[in-house]
Amino acid sequence: MGAGHSHSHDHGAGHSHAPADFGRAFAIGVGLNTAFVAVEAFYGLAADSMALIADAGHNLSDVLSLLLAWGASVAAKKPASQRYTYGYKSSTILAALANAMLLLIAIGMILVEAIQRFSDPQPVAAGTVMVVAGIGIVINTVTALLFMRGRKSDLNVRGAYLHMAADAAVSAGVVLAGAAIWWTGLAWIDPVTSIVIVAVIAWGTWGLLKESVSMALNAVPDAVDQEGVKSFLEGQDGVVAVHDLHIWPMSTTETAMTAHLVIPEGHPGDEFLRRVADELAHHHRIGHTTLQIECDRACATGC
Repeated sequence: MGAGHSHSHDHGAGHSHAPADFGRAFAIGVGLNTAFVAVEAFYGLAADSMALIADAGHNLSDVLSLLLAWGASVAAKKPASQRYTYGYKSSTILAALANAMLLLIAIGMILVEAIQRFSDPQPVAAGTVMVVAGIGIVINTVTALLFMRGRKSDLNVRGAYLHMAADAAVSAGVVLAGAAIWWTGLAWIDPVTSIVIVAVIAWGTWGLLKESVSMALNAVPDAVDQEGVKSFLEGQDGVVAVHDLHIWPMSTTETAMTAHLVIPEGHPGDEFLRRVADELAHHHRIGHTTLQIECDRACATGC
């Protein structure tokens, strides 16, 4: 009986050409959005626009999300220790989960305030609303583009991209709301727009929350076909059974797997283990593989 362990430096993202470090993108995104939050909140209060204040609150949650994702990406690069034998890779999963929770809090706060505005509508400076939200479209679009290349290979980066892309769309909606208020003079358009913003945020948050919770619970990543992996292992020369197959995310970009292979003829050698690990990395997005080789009772004494 023996075991084999292999790491693939591909990390299961063999089809991605995204840069490994998004530190510069995070820094630019945090800087731009922090400045815009301050501007948008100031003019939202000055114009008495709940739509602008709601958008500022959402953008503030995005700044916090970017900071969390940035911190987690830095922590994930720290080497393993005697206690944290996997290093801090899973901090990226925790950051994604925290980001989803922040968005839920922002949704609740915006919704409560918007509902209150229906009973006490306030006049809105529509021109200010349109100008400030227009600036938001530019800033959010630029920030989203910084993360576009990594959106398919990292949940953290995808979360940042989706936040910024959604913000650009929401800001466009605020511009339209400002135009509608200016044209009609109807104050209720402002809180209605806030509720639409909440719906947009909630729609994008659900997928992020669902996937981050699954990762936190060590579920098989969506990108991995567990049955396909099992069939691949069962199809290897000499393998008569596969059991104790476990596949889980080590981080938002790396996947690990352990399995027991029953091979009556005995241990097939290190080359077998390396070849299987390489196949799993390139075709099944599993970058960290540990295989336990077992013999059946007939050959137990010879293993």
